[in-house]
Amino acid sequence: MAAILPANTIDRQRGDERAHPHGRPPARRRVAPWADTVFSMLAHGAAWLTLAMLVGIILSLIMGAAPAIKQYGLGFLVSSDWDPVQEKFGGLAMIYGTLVTSFLALVIAVPVSFGIALFLTELAPGWLRRPLGIAIELLAAVPSIVYGMWGLFVFGPLLATYVQQPLQSLLGNVPLLGTLVSGPPVGLGILSAGIILAIMIIPFIASVMRDVFEVTPAMLKESAYGLGSTTWEVVWRVVLPYTKTGVIGGIMLGLGRALGETMAVTFVIGNTSQLNSLSLFEAANTITSVLANEFGESGPGSLHQASLLYLALVLFFITFVVLAFSKVLLNKLKKNEGTRT
Repeated sequence: MAAILPANTIDRQRGDERAHPHGRPPARRRVAPWADTVFSMLAHGAAWLTLAMLVGIILSLIMGAAPAIKQYGLGFLVSSDWDPVQEKFGGLAMIYGTLVTSFLALVIAVPVSFGIALFLTELAPGWLRRPLGIAIELLAAVPSIVYGMWGLFVFGPLLATYVQQPLQSLLGNVPLLGTLVSGPPVGLGILSAGIILAIMIIPFIASVMRDVFEVTPAMLKESAYGLGSTTWEVVWRVVLPYTKTGVIGGIMLGLGRALGETMAVTFVIGNTSQLNSLSLFEAANTITSVLANEFGESGPGSLHQASLLYLALVLFFITFVVLAFSKVLLNKLKKNEGTRT
């Protein structure tokens, strides 16, 4: 038996049928369709402009470094000679200084950043979390030249007096360890640069770790605590597996910051382009510091300038390899999410 509809409903249906005899209302006209077209063109243009800038930077570096590439080839990467007077150039000392200082910065900064993020998210009382978090983030706003001056005039003498001299007295006669701590006790060198870099990248890594730790669902942590897990077990077995992609991303961000830092390193590394010793207290150079010190003194079109641009190209390649490796690692971790480890 058919249902009896109210009179107003029947009238409405009849009105719709008269207005749309084909049974379907006409499509609404889009308002300002040109806005979507303009937005799409701007978005595509921004993406292509970024790629064009990247290609332009690579081509300009290759063209500028072409004389040095032609003169030295890949031997430039394994030669430690750097004598602008006799036009003998090799980038091994600068490449070594860049890699070692960045590695030392990560070794120091990652555990400290992890501890800061763990304290802020799991252990700190509520009244302390926000002001302490803001204070740590403000460290990222300090100009790098301020870190460099502080390292040169304050931290360097303290490192020489209370770290380098006692270590040399204690380990000076030990064959391998004595080499690692040798050098004049002036507080400048690879270790000093690595510690300053670590202080500079700690705010970046700690902020990212804190943010990703906070996105862990509270239900997962409360369930682990309910099963009797300690704070460390909750962090190690629940928080870290859930946020490992973000943690590695923060570490790679800090590494990129360390590889590209210039002024702070230039103040405290000693600025010596010769690889005389493997000591952590030996004065050295990084790619960025030698570019800052010598690019203004190199003549346009000279082999000296071409060698500096060759170093810049090497630094670009190192950064690209680091970012590509981190991307592959993040994709692998993302692919394995949900599997039992």
